[in-house]
Amino acid sequence: MSSTATPDIPKRAAFKAAEVCQIAEVKPYVLRSWEAEFPNLGVAKGDGPRVYRQADLELVLRLKEMLFVDGLTLGGARRRLEEELGPIDEPVAEVGAASTSIDPGVKLQLAELKTGLRDILAMLSTNGDGKVPATRKTRGARSGKRPTARGRKGKTAKRSGR
Repeated sequence: MSSTATPDIPKRAAFKAAEVCQIAEVKPYVLRSWEAEFPNLGVAKGDGPRVYRQADLELVLRLKEMLFVDGLTLGGARRRLEEELGPIDEPVAEVGAASTSIDPGVKLQLAELKTGLRDILAMLSTNGDGKVPATRKTRGARSGKRPTARGRKGKTAKRSGR
């Protein structure tokens, strides 16, 4: 694995994990371990798979060089990156999010809207007397318990009778 030949990075906004692994020539478990050390590596898209931006792919390639060629540990690579780039665990905007700053008036309106929505949620989650309603289990809901001993014996008896 030589650092002299930099792979060609396609000009796209987002990449899947498999694509990042293929371009960087690393196994998926290696990428996942780097994500554990660098939580802002990639952008989580709800419950779906992580998506990697161009900058994330460049960071993966830089990490690969530092770890495999320079022989640094993950902690050493983190320190070197912080020296070069500054703090690397700052919140990351989602893919497709506007990179321009938001007008202060719009920020204020969004904050008021957020407060109003939280108030509505609080009203909906109470009985009107200020108390949160007690939850009840629905009939037929699975309790997560294992079958009773009698149920297991019945199945065992059938099998041994063959």
